[in-house]
Amino acid sequence: MNKIIYLDAAATYQKPEPVINAMNDFLLNHYANAGRGVCGRVEYVDDMVERTRARVAAFMNARANQIVFVSGTTMAMNMVADMIPMRATTRVLVSDLDHHSARLPFVRRANERAGQVMVCPLDENYNLDMENIPAADVFVITAMSNVMGMPQDVAKIIRIAKEKNPNVITVVDAAQFVVHEKIDVRAWGADFVCWSAHKIGADTGVGILYIKSPDDFSPTFIGGGMARRVESDGHIVFADATERFEAGTLPLTQIAGIIPAIDNLEKNRPNLGLIKYMYDELSKINKVKILTKRDAAVLTFVVDGMHSLDCGAYLGVRGFCVRVGMMCASWIIRRLDIDGAVRVSVGAYNSQADAEVFIKAIKEVVK
Repeated sequence: MNKIIYLDAAATYQKPEPVINAMNDFLLNHYANAGRGVCGRVEYVDDMVERTRARVAAFMNARANQIVFVSGTTMAMNMVADMIPMRATTRVLVSDLDHHSARLPFVRRANERAGQVMVCPLDENYNLDMENIPAADVFVITAMSNVMGMPQDVAKIIRIAKEKNPNVITVVDAAQFVVHEKIDVRAWGADFVCWSAHKIGADTGVGILYIKSPDDFSPTFIGGGMARRVESDGHIVFADATERFEAGTLPLTQIAGIIPAIDNLEKNRPNLGLIKYMYDELSKINKVKILTKRDAAVLTFVVDGMHSLDCGAYLGVRGFCVRVGMMCASWIIRRLDIDGAVRVSVGAYNSQADAEVFIKAIKEVVK
């Protein structure tokens, strides 16, 4: 057994036993492909997929036909960027809170169409500046930065954006938000919302894309299972939502772990009191500069005179897993005027003892 203290839940969450058991049970006792037959096993798999879709919908206050299974947030963002019609007059609004996966697909598409990319200003606390949101046609909203860890008021942000342009298409990256806060797509009014299942304790390779009006969009890639029929002239009649967006074989084993992951998360949210404790203790160390707020969902900091990668390496040999570097969030790192940082994040499985031993290790590293 690895004797480590895992403080990197924001990168990927450790798997609770019910998730592992559910995936193992599927592999051992129920494995088959979905939508590809009429035997008992296939019927079981089809039912499992739809039960999971319904559970995810309830988790987000959505309808089942608005939930699409994807490989993760990155795939979802690229799909949405390709779904949305863009032209030279399209104004795409992004922000410096964005993860690369959220911003780059839309920047690429806007550049291809000679559209205008605008950056939404941040306030003095590095939150989206709701007093100065410009009018846009497409607005990419990071619900929680993976560096700063503060939830944004998504419903209010979207309401303001729609006051500026009632036809704005809003796309929410909820990959970090979903672990700590309730997603309510009806209250938000977003057109698209996405998150990765491994962030809440399910497996990698599966994520969720919510589409408010799925019948208004066409799929971005073609394959088996998403066409109702193909005419002799090659014309494709697409299946109804959500099948039209799920070409090919779904990541079925990973989907089998989503319901127990949601159940576990709703019972055992991460104890952010540990973040506050570590914040208070690190605040006492002169060489440590904390970049996040005390009530943030993560703790991000730098050590004076030490590169973040070196700090991470020192912690690594002492048995700690933390996130270091740019964190795929170049823009906010530059805004903070640093070349990288150390990020600590916790899951429900972390303890007070983990936090205390980590503080002791930081004191040793700083020396």
